[in-house]
Formats: sequence, structure tokens, C-alpha cells
Amino acid sequence: MQINLTGHHIDVTEALKGYVDNKFERLARHFDHVINAHVILSVEKLAQKAEATLHVNGGKLFADSVHEDMYAAIDTLIDKLDRQILRHKEKKANHRPVAATGAKSGESE
Repeated sequence: MQINLTGHHIDVTEALKGYVDNKFERLARHFDHVINAHVILSVEKLAQKAEATLHVNGGKLFADSVHEDMYAAIDTLIDKLDRQILRHKEKKANHRPVAATGAKSGESE
């Protein structure tokens, strides 16, 4: 998974980059069809905001989170994306039973 990390009004340090990469590994364990992710970290007065757009097979997933602490905002962002990925994975799953091969019981030849 390719992660594009940008910062608005904030310097993206190696610690923040490593933290985001570490947290996104959790998403890759649940769903390995994530093509790329675009993460934006921004600061607006006292609010730390983290938002992300994931491009997955079959669509896009978006989530954002606002908190006083950037690390807490990233944590809640990952939790939201995790729930969305699991819901997307459930929608894409084939729920139809596999048809049995051969003649059905009760059929005459």
C-alpha cells in the first residue's frame, strides 16, 4: 500500500510519519486490496485534524477526525477507517452458497 502523507500548517516529522505507517499496517491486515492512501494532517487553531482517503478495489473510503492531540486524532481516524474497510469487505463478499454438482434428489432422468 502506498501512503501519501501531507501536512497543512504542520511539519510532518519522522515520528508522525512512522506512527501513521505503523497504524496503517493494521488496516492492511484486515483488507489487502487497498491501492493507495492519501493522508492529510492539519492544524486549525487548537484543533488537530487528520483525514484520509483510501482507494480500494470497488471504490473510495474517506474518514476524518479532529482532536486536541494529533496522535489521538490519528488513532480515531484509523478506527473509523477500520470499520469502513470491514463493512466494505462484507459488502464485497459473495454470500451465495456454492451450487452442488450432479443431479438433485427427486429428479427423474
